[in-house]
Amino acid sequence: MAILSPSILAADAMNLQRDLTQTAQNGAKWLHIDIMDGHFVPNLSFGYSTVKGIRGFSDLVLDVHLMIDRPIRYVEEFCKAGSDILTIHVEADTAENTKKALEMIRAMGVKPGIVVKPKTPAEAVAPYLSMVDLVLVMTVEPGFGGQKFMADMMPKVKKLRQMIDEVNPQCYLEVDGGVDLETGVICKENGANVLVAGSAFYKAADKPAFVRQIEA
Repeated sequence: MAILSPSILAADAMNLQRDLTQTAQNGAKWLHIDIMDGHFVPNLSFGYSTVKGIRGFSDLVLDVHLMIDRPIRYVEEFCKAGSDILTIHVEADTAENTKKALEMIRAMGVKPGIVVKPKTPAEAVAPYLSMVDLVLVMTVEPGFGGQKFMADMMPKVKKLRQMIDEVNPQCYLEVDGGVDLETGVICKENGANVLVAGSAFYKAADKPAFVRQIEA
């Protein structure tokens, strides 16, 4: 069994409340929110006001992914805004600040997570595995939606599954980037149990069927 976390990057920005309401009605229980600062990744997206606004009308699990430089500066605000899970990049700050940020997230009652970009090895998250509830593996270069799935990331996913099972078996292993019904099967075969899908979900002709298939 897996969990689908639809990415709102692929939703209609002019009709966000409509699309997110329908996301829940179509059977999804999580929502993936990408926060980009234009520095850590070459794009801009949402801020904590968006998270707060979504929290105001949605009961979905808000899976908030900070693609920002030195996230320790902002984790408190994103926790207050209503994040259920807040993930930060291992590449975004020093080890000391990363640990401190994860501790801050936990102290505010939010589940902390750690993220690795495609070129970052699985071993980079080892110091944080006991501190987090979710590890996210990027299977595209972060910053833009609609990219092609990187199948060569699967050995990393498999390695992380082994590492998580040894240190923190209750921790989720999430994959984000180019996930559809076909690539989702590959991710699950390699140990992922949370799948982020943007375009594949929001463009699906039968969204409830997409949810059922990806979560099977």
